[in-house]
Amino acid sequence: MMDKFKIWALVLMMAGASVAVAQEEVVADSSSVAASAGQSGAVAGKAQADEAYAAGRYAEAAGLYEQIIAGQGVSSVLYYNLGNCYYKTSELAKAILNYERALLLNPGDADARFNLELARSKTVDKITPLRELFFITWAKGVANLQSSDAWAQTAIVCFIICLLSVLLYLFSRRTALRKGAFFAALILLVVCIVANAAASYQKGVLEERTQAIVMQPSVTAKSTPDNSGTDLFVLHEGCKVEIKDDSMRGWKEIRLADGNVGWIPVEAIEII
Repeated sequence: MMDKFKIWALVLMMAGASVAVAQEEVVADSSSVAASAGQSGAVAGKAQADEAYAAGRYAEAAGLYEQIIAGQGVSSVLYYNLGNCYYKTSELAKAILNYERALLLNPGDADARFNLELARSKTVDKITPLRELFFITWAKGVANLQSSDAWAQTAIVCFIICLLSVLLYLFSRRTALRKGAFFAALILLVVCIVANAAASYQKGVLEERTQAIVMQPSVTAKSTPDNSGTDLFVLHEGCKVEIKDDSMRGWKEIRLADGNVGWIPVEAIEII
């Protein structure tokens, strides 16, 4: 009797997972239908921008990419291409900003990450970040392999296959098959948990948007949110900062990767 109850419970869990997947597909389909109206225009505009970039008209291409982003919506590819345009015109702050935005949407983009490091190498500020525990660095590295959506899809697939493995373990009479299904279910469960944690981390980074890039040639960080405050340090364009406090009008309290904290005018930075 207990075995039958477990089996029916697993079947219900599988049905619930299937419904969840179906719901996500419906949401995705409805979103794609809503976006399809402007898709053709975006494709045509991107082709024109790509042509301008290929011809070496980088400023023109940048303007076209900006128009597409403002009118049709954002994407990691558009931000990456825009970053390339600004890098070609030696506008390092804008290049870094757009490479960062591309990685925010697609953390696994190796080209964007490489170009970002290349642009950073040409900035004035060389900030040594505080050391963190190795497993935190490792966990962030794993989470940055994919976007939050990709991790969520990985978790759903692993969960469904895990349930199938459990059913195979319960129903199969072959010992070797039962052992294989048992260990497969354990591994898939671990992967599912890791994927969920990575998706949650990526979603949090995407929603919080607490990081910014210094856009002005130079800006002096103050000890207080006022021009009369003590000068603490000077930052230059392209430097990445974390916004610690944005409660003061016209000022942001920022923190650098090395732990230094100060206040700078809001117009000196742009949110990633």
